[in-house]
Amino acid sequence: MKVDVLLGLQWGDEGKGKIVDVLASRYDIIARFQGGPNAGHTIEFDGLKFVLHTIPSGIFAASRLNIVGNGVVIDPYIFSKEVAQLRSKNINPHHNLLISKKAHLILPTHRLLDAVYENTMGENRIGSTLKGIGPAYTDKTARQGIRVGEIHKDDFSSQYRILKEKHHRIIDSYNAGVANIKIDGLDFDSYEKQWLDAIELLKTYHQIDSEHFINSSLRTGKRILAEGAQGTLLDIEFGAYPFVTSSNTIAAGVCSGLGIAPSKVGRVYGTFKAYCTRVGSGPFPTELHDEAGALMRDRGHEYGSTTGRPRRCGWLDLTALKYAIMLNGVTDLVMTKGDVLDAFEQIQVATHYKLNDETIDHLPFEADQVKPLYESIKGWKQSLEEITSQDEFPAAFADYISFIQTHTQTPVNIVSVGPDRRQTIVLL
Repeated sequence: MKVDVLLGLQWGDEGKGKIVDVLASRYDIIARFQGGPNAGHTIEFDGLKFVLHTIPSGIFAASRLNIVGNGVVIDPYIFSKEVAQLRSKNINPHHNLLISKKAHLILPTHRLLDAVYENTMGENRIGSTLKGIGPAYTDKTARQGIRVGEIHKDDFSSQYRILKEKHHRIIDSYNAGVANIKIDGLDFDSYEKQWLDAIELLKTYHQIDSEHFINSSLRTGKRILAEGAQGTLLDIEFGAYPFVTSSNTIAAGVCSGLGIAPSKVGRVYGTFKAYCTRVGSGPFPTELHDEAGALMRDRGHEYGSTTGRPRRCGWLDLTALKYAIMLNGVTDLVMTKGDVLDAFEQIQVATHYKLNDETIDHLPFEADQVKPLYESIKGWKQSLEEITSQDEFPAAFADYISFIQTHTQTPVNIVSVGPDRRQTIVLL
């Protein structure tokens, strides 16, 4: 058996959570392999809506195990809020959620550091979600982070205090006036108290050596789906640095984020929107600043599920998409939000770039200098929301999918035409 992977091919927000939820019935285990509560995976069904930040999107399939892998960073406070959201709808994650002992903790002072760093960058700010992700990964790399497995040890309080004091020394050096910084609307002391209370909740969840558990599960024939967060174009190595996230969002991150060998990676589902969006700063070649971009934002409800910020919107960029497919070894494309383009008479698709008077078909280091070259495709001008099978696709919509498949040389095997679980056509 091998681990299949589902990840994003753009700048995040591609609808990965919904697709994981749809595919969960085909797997025994769903495992998050990187990122943290900067993720906002939205799942809708039976008139209910959930936004998950840390807990894998397979949690609604009660018979499936869900694992938070070692590559994830966890804020216990945010985790406790997710648990409360689920329990309020009679979903108890306690029986089918496992957490890696090697996953790192996001401390309250990580969130302070995040805010201080962002505030001092002025016009060069990254557009951080301010969830403490970057500082937590920094401490992990600097070999001074605190892992989930430490919370049961007698010296946890001491470890916490020492790292907290280190953070405050850094913060003091910026003379940043942290007394005025709120964390989720709370002053630091109030947030810290709730964070420490949430540590007690985290202690009650089953913690495992996840790399052993996953490899043992593979040997016994269990089917595993690895769930990514953010998107390929935000990868710390291959995104438009420094406007990136702090982890490896690509398929290679599954190996380090779950502890499996490269030879154990199976199918790679690459999720992309029928257009493009981005939250935060950084290059976005096909970004629109006109009525078309505003229409995409309104029809697609393009506001960050984690930050609430309006997303930047633009036409589909096939050059960037092919780059993401290459990096991940994508076997199956998943197109979401096709319904958002229902209103357009003509749809533009970027197929190449212009860079220094040269036409290129790849995403270069100079991503901030390229100009997109478009082809125009006829829109379908009818609602897709009630479609339940491929046979019902309008001809122009089928042509749009065919155009993408031809240019990427990769099949589109899942199509989403609305936010609800049932609005998904699986062509596999």
